[in-house]
Amino acid sequence: MHTDMSILSLITNASFMVQMVMLGLLLVSIVTWTMIIQKWMILKKAKEEANLFERRFWAGADLVYLYKALAQRKDAQGMASIFEAGFREYAKLHKQPGMLSEAVLEGAQRAMRVTLNREVERVEAGLPFLATVGSTSPYVGLFGTVWGIMNSFRALGQVQQATMSMVAPGIAEALIATAMGLFAAIPAVIAYNRFSYNVERLEGRYDGFMEEFSNLLNRQVRS
Repeated sequence: MHTDMSILSLITNASFMVQMVMLGLLLVSIVTWTMIIQKWMILKKAKEEANLFERRFWAGADLVYLYKALAQRKDAQGMASIFEAGFREYAKLHKQPGMLSEAVLEGAQRAMRVTLNREVERVEAGLPFLATVGSTSPYVGLFGTVWGIMNSFRALGQVQQATMSMVAPGIAEALIATAMGLFAAIPAVIAYNRFSYNVERLEGRYDGFMEEFSNLLNRQVRS
């Protein structure tokens, strides 16, 4: 049995099944880190856009002017898209003769709620994948380890005298699969917990703005 204990040698000399487990975990780890970076950028942008819109909204900007400016851009996201959807529905219903103020307000709130749910889904995209990686990768790595150790002991059964030098490489290459499983899982778990917290805070801000804007529309529709 080979005696070279370098990491590269252990991987290249591992059994086919263990190598496939390692390759799968490596690919999952690459996808995970790519998604972590993308999700961090998306949430960072969403937070900055929410801060910018709140400052602009509560600075006393004319609502009609603000709505027209957002409608012309056609790329509103987050809090801006919630405002745009609510004000569009409010303006449409308010112009209809005979519409009760309660119906106008309910229509605007319904439009904002639909948009809020869509925005939350947008920022939540990818989180289930991170949760899956964090929960399953250690077991996939463990499967590779068990398979590798099983093959090592099967090989030992074919020799008259077993030595530590014969057992060590097989066990070492098998344990690499466990290490790779943890390497894929730990960042995914940390990122999932952090991003879930950020999404919850962002959703709370969206919901709070929707309530405040609804109160503002309620005063306007009754005036």
